[in-house]
Amino acid sequence: GALARNELSLHYQPKFDLGTGFISGVEALLRWTNPELGTVSPMEFIPVAEETGLILPIGEWVLRTACSQVKTWHDAGLPVGQIAVNVSGLQFAQSNFPEVVAGILKETGLAPAALELELTESLMMKDEALTKQTLAKLKDLGVTLTIDDFGTGHSSLSRLRELPVNRLKIDR
Repeated sequence: GALARNELSLHYQPKFDLGTGFISGVEALLRWTNPELGTVSPMEFIPVAEETGLILPIGEWVLRTACSQVKTWHDAGLPVGQIAVNVSGLQFAQSNFPEVVAGILKETGLAPAALELELTESLMMKDEALTKQTLAKLKDLGVTLTIDDFGTGHSSLSRLRELPVNRLKIDR
């Protein structure tokens, strides 16, 4: 019920270009504050949301809210660059995920180039054929694709060359 009760919020973590010192983008971070429980860690509620399938409406809300916010900032002349949004495995596995992304971009008016989708390495290696197909559709939309937590799975750099991704975020 957190989504229905408006207890979820997004915090925007800036990403800096070290060469210029300017903000190059922001990453949307999901937070949950409940009147009785207080602040609930994403480490606690995200796995439960994924297990129950509730991550699908939550993930769509996150994507829509983040795109809408960055569009508002862009329209106000703020140079925030791209918005990075994490994608869950269940979201990515939906056959219509690229269409959902396209619909949200159209609805919010955000340019596809202003959206960066972050996908974990392990997620991308589950079903390589589906992954390649879905990534190609997302790439055709014009969004930036990033593999997050690279180095935690078992993929090799040679296999990554076959995927249409723009960036790697190396795990600690």
